[in-house]
Amino acid sequence: MPELIDHKTVFSLFEVSRSIQKTIGERYQSLYWIKAEMNKLNHYSHSGHCYPELVEKKEGKIVAEMRSILWKSDYSRINQQFLELLQEPLRDGITILFQAGISYDPLYGFSLRIVDIDPAFVLGELEREKKESVQRLQAEGVFQLNKQLRLARLPKRLAIISVETSKGLSDFNKIISHNPWGYKLEMTLFPALLQGDKSIPSIIAQLANIAEHAASYDAVAIIRGGGGEVGLSSYNNYQLAKAICIFPLPVLTGIGHSTNETVSELVSYKNAITPSELADFLLQRFHEFAIPLDGLLQRIVDSGKWQFEQEKRLLLQLSQALSWQSQQPLQAHHQLLKSLTQRLEHSSGNTIRLQHTALQHLAQLVHLSDPKRLLKRGFSITRVNGKAIRNSADLQAGDIIETEILDGHLTSTLNDIKHGK
Repeated sequence: MPELIDHKTVFSLFEVSRSIQKTIGERYQSLYWIKAEMNKLNHYSHSGHCYPELVEKKEGKIVAEMRSILWKSDYSRINQQFLELLQEPLRDGITILFQAGISYDPLYGFSLRIVDIDPAFVLGELEREKKESVQRLQAEGVFQLNKQLRLARLPKRLAIISVETSKGLSDFNKIISHNPWGYKLEMTLFPALLQGDKSIPSIIAQLANIAEHAASYDAVAIIRGGGGEVGLSSYNNYQLAKAICIFPLPVLTGIGHSTNETVSELVSYKNAITPSELADFLLQRFHEFAIPLDGLLQRIVDSGKWQFEQEKRLLLQLSQALSWQSQQPLQAHHQLLKSLTQRLEHSSGNTIRLQHTALQHLAQLVHLSDPKRLLKRGFSITRVNGKAIRNSADLQAGDIIETEILDGHLTSTLNDIKHGK
C-alpha cells in the first residue's frame, strides 16, 4: 500500500514495478512477431542461453533498443533451422523477424522472450537490400565503372584485403606460390574484418589506404573463406559496393561461395566463386602472355636454324665454286712459274759462264798492265809534281822531274825540251 508522507502519496519502487508487471502482463498476453536488428547475439556457451541486443535504426541512428532472452532449447532449435536454410548459424549483425512474448520483471526489468526466428525472412531481407543497392548504383551510373577499367596484362603487383588467418587466403597463396611455371606475384596484405556490420567500414578504410598508393599496384583482391548468405550480407551494402565501383584499380573478388552473387561481386572487375578460382584466373593471365611469347621464341629459333642451314648450304656452294674456279688459274700459274724457273736457271747459267770468262780476261789484262812488269822490261815512268808525264806539252824548262826505274828513283832538272811531231 502507498504511504502518506508530507501529504504526498508515495509508492515504493517495488510497488511501481509490480504495477507495471501486472499491467504489461494483462496487456501483452499473446506472442508477437517483431522485426529488429540483432546487434549482438550474446550467446553464453556454459549455459547455452542467449541475451540478444535488439535495435532499430533510421538513417544510421538507433531509435529503439531493447534486451531479449533466448533460452537454450529455443536457441538450439532456431540455430539448426538457420544451418539448414542459410548454411550458417544464427549470428550478430542481421535483421530478424522473431516471435516473442513481452514481459516485465521487477528485478531484471523489461525484456522480450524470443521463442522463434524466421530464417526465410533473413534471406528475404538480404535480397531486398541487394536489390535496393543495385537499383541505386545503376541510377547513379556507377554500376559498371570498375568493370570498364583495364587490367594489366601481367597483374604482378596485388593488394589483398583479407584476414591473415583466412583459409581462403591460405588456399590462394598456396596456388600462387607453388604454381609449376614459376610465375611470381608481389602481394601486399591489408588486414580487414570480412564479416558483420564492422566489416563494411573496415574494408572501405583499407580501400582508401590502397587508393593513396594506387600507382604501386595493378589490382586489388578481396579474399575470404566460405560462408552462407547471412555472413555475406555486408557485401550487399550500398556504401561498400559503391566504393568498389569508383575504385581507381580493378577489384577482384574471391569470397568463397557458390550461391547468388552479392552486389560487391556484381560490380567488381572480376568475381571468382572461390579464392582458388581467383588464383587460377591470375595465373591464366600469365599463361595468355607467356604462351604466345614461347611460340614467338620458338619461331625465332626455328627461323634462325633455317637461315643458318641456308647460309651453310650457300657457303658450301661458294666454296666448291671457288675451289673449281681457282684450280685452273693456279695450275696455269704453276706451269708459268715452272717455265720461268727453268728459263731463269738456264739464263743465269749462261750469264755466270760469260761473266766468269770476262772476269778471267780482265784479270789477264790487269796482270799484263802491272807497272812492275813494264819496269822489268826496261821501261821507266817519269813524273812531275807526282803526276805521270804523257805529253811533252805538260813540261817546261826548269821543272824538277822524277824518274822511276825497276830498282830506284832518279831526280833531274829539265834544261831543254824538244817536241816531236
